[in-house]
Amino acid sequence: MAAALLGSALLAVPVTAHATAPAPAPTGNAVAAAAAVGLDDPAKKEIAMQIVSSAENSSLDWKAQYKYIEDIDDGRGYTAGIIGFCSGTGDMLDLVEYYTQVKPGNVLAKYLPALRKVDGTDSHAGLDPNFTKDWAKAAQDADFKKAQDRERDRVYFNPAVQQGKSDGIGVLGQFIYYDAIVMHGDGSDSTSFRNIRKKALAKAKTPAQGGSETAYLNAFLDARVWAMKQEEAHSDTSRVDTAQRVFVKKGNLNLNTPLDWKVYGDSFHIG
Repeated sequence: MAAALLGSALLAVPVTAHATAPAPAPTGNAVAAAAAVGLDDPAKKEIAMQIVSSAENSSLDWKAQYKYIEDIDDGRGYTAGIIGFCSGTGDMLDLVEYYTQVKPGNVLAKYLPALRKVDGTDSHAGLDPNFTKDWAKAAQDADFKKAQDRERDRVYFNPAVQQGKSDGIGVLGQFIYYDAIVMHGDGSDSTSFRNIRKKALAKAKTPAQGGSETAYLNAFLDARVWAMKQEEAHSDTSRVDTAQRVFVKKGNLNLNTPLDWKVYGDSFHIG
């Protein structure tokens, strides 16, 4: 799409040594602190991909989306792949250019001139009628799947996680950033990720600034909803209202399972 951040700091829990007795078992809080991870933990990243897929593709099976491609009439041309790469926003072009570097002569390479021309528009010029079929064919190639993974991480996931870590927010907050950058990108327009974050910072401090994590996340989600409502294609805010906001209200800042949420009226569960 046009796109999430911070691992909780590990707390040192001192254990008193005894010459004649083993050290006491860690307390529940100590165990939880030691287990604290970021969204870049493989298990948490898998959860993130499933939740995004529930919104982008109405399915938890994100790995089935490498072959996905359609024009969803949002002014961005074709939307495709595991993160919604768009022919009109440049990230699809970047993906196919990288794939062609890795595998010259691939089935999508011939579309590079057309992708360069339609960048910034919703045009299909030079892509129809076979681009969608060739995209699905490319998606059978392990190298193309790896290329999608790489571009997802480079453009969306890693920047969002890094910003979240700088802001002192936990796994849920990192996911909230990631989902925002997936939908809005990180450009200079008023609804981009960086400007959503800027609006949030005008209302609340990040944990890194000494603020309340919950208060900051609510401020960010408020700004995110505003950004979504600026565009008809994104005006349904249920991926915030009945998903991310639910996790915040429950205080599930580490995005621990089980998770239950709704997107666009559909119910999802991760056990």
